[in-house]
Amino acid sequence: MNLPNLLATFRILLAPLMFWLLVDRDNSLFTGLHVSWLDYAAGLIFVVASVTDFFDGFIARNWNQITKLGGILDPLADKLLILAAFLGLVFIDRANPWAVFIILSREFFITGIRVVAAGEGKSVNSTFAGKTKTVAQMFAIGFLLMNWPYADILLWIAVALTLYSGYEYIKGYLK
Repeated sequence: MNLPNLLATFRILLAPLMFWLLVDRDNSLFTGLHVSWLDYAAGLIFVVASVTDFFDGFIARNWNQITKLGGILDPLADKLLILAAFLGLVFIDRANPWAVFIILSREFFITGIRVVAAGEGKSVNSTFAGKTKTVAQMFAIGFLLMNWPYADILLWIAVALTLYSGYEYIKGYLK
């Protein structure tokens, strides 16, 4: 277990904590706290998790610590974080359910394509559009968590980039 894998594991553990803060707001532990503090805490957890996503990839590449386990943990952590955030945001009525459905459907579909490709001995590499999609989703989630203006617009931009990057993955797989 190297540092990048530990960071990905940490991200996996942060996802349900963030989800809990979003969906269990009536918990007796939160008595006396204004709901905005739960938003801030969920937002902070999301930012910390997003930063670890950057650093685990950076460290793995630059310190030559890319492992098969990391190839499983990193995308799993990413998917769990996005899933927890979007489901929690739908639960508290901050994210459009259709937008979230489209994003999550694409994530599962492309993960399926990657599994099939791996079974065929192929690799479907990340694209610039895929990385841009991830950044757009993270910004949208951050704005939605904080209930900031233009969050809905950012969410639909993330949907458009998500669909486009999905198209690129499919095109890459078919080549």
